[in-house]
Amino acid sequence: MDTQALAQRFTGALADLGLECLGVEFSPSQGQSTLRVYLDVLDRADGREVTLDDCEAASRELSALLDVEDPIPGHYVLEVSSPGIDRPLFAPAQFAKVVGQEVKVLLKAPIEGRRRLRGKLAAVDGERLTFEAEGKTLEFEHAAIESARVVPDWAALGYVPQPKPGGRKPAKKAGK
Repeated sequence: MDTQALAQRFTGALADLGLECLGVEFSPSQGQSTLRVYLDVLDRADGREVTLDDCEAASRELSALLDVEDPIPGHYVLEVSSPGIDRPLFAPAQFAKVVGQEVKVLLKAPIEGRRRLRGKLAAVDGERLTFEAEGKTLEFEHAAIESARVVPDWAALGYVPQPKPGGRKPAKKAGK
């Protein structure tokens, strides 16, 4: 199945809802496969984020489209969601929006003996990505990527535990 073509088709169907399809993941299974669709708002200028109501409306729209066009054989579950803080990246334009941030990448084939990379996305030039990881600079084509996600900056988000005032208290001895 061509998930990119499906994502483009979904984007057209979601435009009237003010949404776009960031990407599609299909996880085949013998029992029940999963079709996962990631949404974003078309115009983020007003600070609007994807809501539960958006996901419900998109799910109804995409379910109707899938019922009519039937592009996926067999049984599957449709999941529709926002990208979350560990945003998946599907297209070079999406990578360009996160230059300078930390990204996890799974490559289709090893580069310098590694398929899994985690580091700073240094640059995007068309389809070519420059990645800084473990003191090395790697360049590769977007087509070499199997999957990628932004690594959340937990400190910037305020989720890093802060030491309590007064420091640590001594542990109690057992039996006393």
